[in-house]
Amino acid sequence: MKYIEVTITMDDTGLFRDMLIDTLGNEGPYESFVETPDGLKAYIQANEYDPQYLAAVAQAFPLPLKYTAQPMEDRDWNAEWEKSHEAVLVRYEGGSLWVRAPFHPHRNDVDYEIIIEPKMSFGTAHHPTTYMMLSYVAELPVNGMRVLDMGCGTAVLGILAKMRGASYVEGVDVDEWAYRNAQENAAANGVELTLRLGDAASLHGAFDMVIANINRNILLADMERYAAVLNPGGTLLLSGFYQADEGVLIARANELGLTFTDKKTRDGWSSLQLRVMS
Repeated sequence: MKYIEVTITMDDTGLFRDMLIDTLGNEGPYESFVETPDGLKAYIQANEYDPQYLAAVAQAFPLPLKYTAQPMEDRDWNAEWEKSHEAVLVRYEGGSLWVRAPFHPHRNDVDYEIIIEPKMSFGTAHHPTTYMMLSYVAELPVNGMRVLDMGCGTAVLGILAKMRGASYVEGVDVDEWAYRNAQENAAANGVELTLRLGDAASLHGAFDMVIANINRNILLADMERYAAVLNPGGTLLLSGFYQADEGVLIARANELGLTFTDKKTRDGWSSLQLRVMS
């Protein structure tokens, strides 16, 4: 598989680098990123690369961007990834969780351990939003509950919910690569998940908890469908957006009869806990 490496530099990284990753990765076709001191490197399959799209993103961005693009040599990408990928220790109220790849060491001093072979899927606990959502799933009662992991990616959130005693966990993603990766990860952790290809329009059934770590625009567009499948007293966990976006998401939740009950923040990102009042 041929890839293009796009090297992007900017005068001020800060939150702007995360904003660019969100634009290129969540809203655009770019698959993976490596942060650099003055920007980032973004990777995309050669047949998906569109210089006009990249130019439009640069023109619309709130600060000047400089970039170059070049084809990459064929190489063993799994070996390259393993060199830089690190396991993550998630600390939450009352315990800890170890999220690792198969080649990382096992730990006995944690409450939960999840093995994730992320490949190109989102959800390894490295990103602040995944870290916060794992914390919520670890802290909140899920025993015996029906849980929906929307936009499941690697299925790391659904796997943890099942480990904590959820009676039924359904993971849904629009990306076939993520769907297959989620199947592999569920098997590697010895848990049974119901996994489907689809989007919010395909949702049916009733759930006690809905988890959605996606991005601001999709959450706003699809929150009504999430609320529609929540049981009375059910919990909606949202992440994938910046702290500055909390207000608009809470306002939309209130319109749908959901009540804001808690939030977490980490490195400028936010997660919200909302509830359907009985």
